[in-house]
Amino acid sequence: MELREEFKGKTVLVTGASMGLGYTCAEYFERCGSQLVITGRTAKKLENLKSSFRSPGDHLAFSGDLLIEREIHYLVEKIKNTYGQVDIIVHSQGGGYGFREPLLSWEQFNMLHKLNVASGAEINRLLIPDMIEQKSGNIIHVGSIASQEAVGSVGYNTVKAALAAYVRSLGREMASSGICVTGILPGGFTAPDNSMIRLKGNNPKIYDSFIRERLPRKKMGKVEEIIPLVCLLASDAGSMMNGCCVPIDAGEGTAYITD
Repeated sequence: MELREEFKGKTVLVTGASMGLGYTCAEYFERCGSQLVITGRTAKKLENLKSSFRSPGDHLAFSGDLLIEREIHYLVEKIKNTYGQVDIIVHSQGGGYGFREPLLSWEQFNMLHKLNVASGAEINRLLIPDMIEQKSGNIIHVGSIASQEAVGSVGYNTVKAALAAYVRSLGREMASSGICVTGILPGGFTAPDNSMIRLKGNNPKIYDSFIRERLPRKKMGKVEEIIPLVCLLASDAGSMMNGCCVPIDAGEGTAYITD
């Protein structure tokens, strides 16, 4: 992957960095010379990632539960005390918690909303004012084609649709402030310890069936194929994408196909 000079010296916050797309984004921005703030719930995974960086002491690893409001406030306090401000945020935290039943409880829906929407929204609320003051900032939310396709569980589809609406709405509100808020809607892809990697290991038959039946290319996407889109949306070149949620699914989605 091409390393982009424009990210050198930028402070980049990546949530959900202990695995999946967040992990690979953190690796990429570090190679570009950015200062990283990486978050996740597993301290050992974060420390292993941080120790793989060329200058680990230049970066901040925060292990905590961002479903708890005070943990978010503590994270933001540490960021401001360490770096002062953030230039780029990649909200990679999210998931469905394995809730497959269609009739979810209040508590389950609340957990999914906090994980996929509210935690990122609270981080934005606390960090965007400084971005407005500096008249620049790029915020990327990782959604899913499930927000349009309804191919996942009821809970997952619902909160990812809510996230897409949030990105569209906040992007419009921030457009005149120099802040670019965007989302990406990936289809199936493999990344370090993500859901597709786990499915491949736990149930290879279903994994192979997914490729045959759902993916027009007849091969699974790779996280490295998603990074160029993240780079565009994190850069000044992506300013016209404000408020957009961009599918990146190699034709997997069928939202515009009618019978």
